[in-house]
Amino acid sequence: MAMFDNKEKTNIEALGEFGLIKHLTDNIELVQPGTIKGVGDDAAVLDTGGKRMLVSTDLLLEGIHFDLAYVPLKHLGYKAIQVNLSDIYAMNGIATQVTVSIGMSSKFPIEAIEELYEGIYIACKKYGVDVVGGDTSASKQGLVISVTSIGYAHAEDVVYRNTAQEGDLICVSGDLGGAYVGLQLLEREKMIYLENPNIQPDLEGKDYIVERQLKPEARKDIVELLKDIEVKPTAMIDVSDGLASEILHICRQSNKGCSIYEEKIPIDPMTFETAREFNLDPTVCALSGGEDYELLFTVRQADYDKIKFKMDISIIGHITEPASGCNLVTRSGNMHEIKAQGWNAFKPKEAE
Repeated sequence: MAMFDNKEKTNIEALGEFGLIKHLTDNIELVQPGTIKGVGDDAAVLDTGGKRMLVSTDLLLEGIHFDLAYVPLKHLGYKAIQVNLSDIYAMNGIATQVTVSIGMSSKFPIEAIEELYEGIYIACKKYGVDVVGGDTSASKQGLVISVTSIGYAHAEDVVYRNTAQEGDLICVSGDLGGAYVGLQLLEREKMIYLENPNIQPDLEGKDYIVERQLKPEARKDIVELLKDIEVKPTAMIDVSDGLASEILHICRQSNKGCSIYEEKIPIDPMTFETAREFNLDPTVCALSGGEDYELLFTVRQADYDKIKFKMDISIIGHITEPASGCNLVTRSGNMHEIKAQGWNAFKPKEAE
């Protein structure tokens, strides 16, 4: 019996990651009164009768999300936790527990898996998170890591993507583009090594951008800072797929437009210089690179005085009416439509 009929099929690449998610989830009907928010934000929001429970899951696949040729297993374990905690912080919550599931092939000795879990436990200890369960399985396709993160926030503190208001200031933590440029550096050194294994990787002086790729840090500190200065963002998301993709999520789900100023986008000098070495535009790296795991959020104009001098927060633009569209104002004053050109997991390698 044939598994599929002969009618014309649609290639997953044509939809892309976000199109596929929308396609698969558009018709979900929520039946539980405790489900406050399902698919469509950084984490689901559940009513537990007290605080809101936040739940998010991420999947990391060898050959798709990471390359063990240059990613140490300890770093990979650490990163697997961080990328999940980031989703909880993007809801203005605090992460409390994770479950970790792995699929592995027989090529991995016990010592290798122990190294992976050492990174997992280091990340959990640093962020005060408990590992409370998971699963293990054999895998024929290499290493698979799935982490589910759980966190909490008071109902009035939860921040969504779809609540930005016209006139709000657009803010971002830290700096952008470093993880993507770090990846380009690691990929280059891998190719040199494959051509001549006698040549050792040359990463001297590039520690920061390599660390941005291999060992990102979720921004729990920003959530705590905003609470300390009594600023509740009007909308928030984490920067996993690039600044452009994330601001478009906020604007489209909030039915608003935006203006972002190129000169205001925070880019570390090492990121800038290394991007130029690769003949890359640093601004494009920040807009489309991804994996920075910073927090992108909007605040009321009335909160400007509270955040304007905070060292690790940059005000990069403002929310506009929807008719204005989503635009980048360049250093020369020209205006360009912002388009999401971030990484697509379903794009064939030869097409990249």
